[in-house]
Amino acid sequence: MLTAADLQDYIAEHDIPAEIVRPPAAAAGGCATVAAAAEAMGVPVDTIVKSVLFVIRRAEPLLVIASGERRIDQRAIARKLEIGKRQVKTAKPEEVLAWTGYPVGGVPPFGHHAPIPTWIDLAVLDQETVFGGGGETGSLVRIQAATLVSLTGAEVVQVCS
Repeated sequence: MLTAADLQDYIAEHDIPAEIVRPPAAAAGGCATVAAAAEAMGVPVDTIVKSVLFVIRRAEPLLVIASGERRIDQRAIARKLEIGKRQVKTAKPEEVLAWTGYPVGGVPPFGHHAPIPTWIDLAVLDQETVFGGGGETGSLVRIQAATLVSLTGAEVVQVCS
């Protein structure tokens, strides 16, 4: 299992303009939810991004990065992929770990075992700087939203409500 230290090594190795941050409130589990992470960092909820892994057609991973507490619409994913909604499932924790190397609750938007097709919801770009999973509960990665798009090679889409 990868950790925040592994993500830090990835950042350094690839000279990525990002940093791992550990808000003081995180010691008491203060980053378990988007709202808690925003409060711990003292930032608006929409600056916190979540990285949610979906399984497409029972076998293909798709990482969706979304802002704050916005709901990722699986129907919108299915429409964009031109498949039925039932072919889009949220990955189970063991699938998340297998594909990304990170546990649920700490999945960063980049730095996984292997590249994963990635979409970034359009609303993420409303923020200059965002905070995503930092490799483990209690840590976050701070990065410019534009850098995140270019780093991940993500397609910018609108899949949140």
